[in-house]
Amino acid sequence: MEYFHSVLLDRDKCHGCTNCISHCPTEAIRVKHGKAKIIKERCIDCGECIKVCPSHAKIAAADSFDALKNFKYNIAMPAPSFYSQFRTEMSIDAILTAFLEIGFDDVFEVARGAEYVSFATRKLLAEKKFKKPVISSACPAVLRLIRERFPNLLENVLPLISPMEAAAILARDEAKKKTGLSDDEIGVFFITPCPAKVTSIKSPLTLEKSNVSGAIAAKDAFSKIRPIIEGLKEILPLSVSGKDGILWARSGGECAGTGLEECMSVDGIHNVITVLEEIEYGKVTTLDFIELSACTSGCSGGALNIVNPFLGARRISQQSKNTQVKKTPENYDTSRLLWQKKVFENAPAPLDEDLEVAMQKMEEIDRLLKKLPNLDCGSCGAPTCRALAEDIVRGFGSENDCVFLMREKVSDLAKELFDLNESYKIKEQ
Repeated sequence: MEYFHSVLLDRDKCHGCTNCISHCPTEAIRVKHGKAKIIKERCIDCGECIKVCPSHAKIAAADSFDALKNFKYNIAMPAPSFYSQFRTEMSIDAILTAFLEIGFDDVFEVARGAEYVSFATRKLLAEKKFKKPVISSACPAVLRLIRERFPNLLENVLPLISPMEAAAILARDEAKKKTGLSDDEIGVFFITPCPAKVTSIKSPLTLEKSNVSGAIAAKDAFSKIRPIIEGLKEILPLSVSGKDGILWARSGGECAGTGLEECMSVDGIHNVITVLEEIEYGKVTTLDFIELSACTSGCSGGALNIVNPFLGARRISQQSKNTQVKKTPENYDTSRLLWQKKVFENAPAPLDEDLEVAMQKMEEIDRLLKKLPNLDCGSCGAPTCRALAEDIVRGFGSENDCVFLMREKVSDLAKELFDLNESYKIKEQ
């Protein structure tokens, strides 16, 4: 299935350093002819390559503030992790008020949406209808990772939309009552910490259409707000979210919202992969719920944030101390927060449409693997030796890409030349 990708490559900035290929969790990057290439079918837009690229050649395609011109009434929806970009003495009310100063008509906290998702999670888990351990669906990068690499675990995923989408539903309801405008006239813009959420808006996996109009990168919103926030003449009492919703910004916040004891939170995409592998192998059976975040420290570690993830998580913990726990209305219809579409496996492209030919190509991959050094060094431009072997079979690479095989060939050639030269000297004598 074709879908929008928010992670893009600026070829002019790319120096072909191969740093990105070893960090990509789905082996979606190759370096050929001195430039990186993103394989769209495998990319989950987690943003790991953005974080590690020393040349800043990986970029995220988010919306600009010009997008606000397309609507009569615009609502800013800051993720709770956005608060962590500011010093702790900067109040959440001040941050929210600043959004009104830069052109938005209203603000709605995604932390409030997170509280509704926590409420729906508790209700669904109480029904005990899901296969354990139940896996959170809040992180779009993790959901795409499961779809890509662990499709057998899709039945473990809790079918609830993200706090961003939940907040957008609530924000639209309030705006329509307040203004009398239609959905098409209301712009709802998420202030996003990561590119995966941009992708989930443009190409939602679980909804027919996203409730969010667009996504503005947290770093772009910060650069507009930072110069004016300390000079605000009046700070409005705009924050209505509680402690539980704000804590969703860091790893463990979602788990805390479930109220479950047998709950575990895991952050960092490679740690997430390890846990998913153990679930698939049947090694994790006693837990009721698992919160998985692609970014280190949760959304505080998103690639579009400015502050380092650990400082961000600490700030969130401190900011949450100034808020109270808010209750979600018991009569809220949680069916509004359920998936509209089932998520299916993103099957990799077959080696060949002909099964017999595909089997022959598999055997060729195995043959090449025995020949390759199996060091997974990445010098060839592929993340692993197996990936290189598959690239060769698919026609995207050659054995000469491997520096170790090339060194052997050069060594053999040098020996042949030496022997030939010695033989020539003997004949002359």
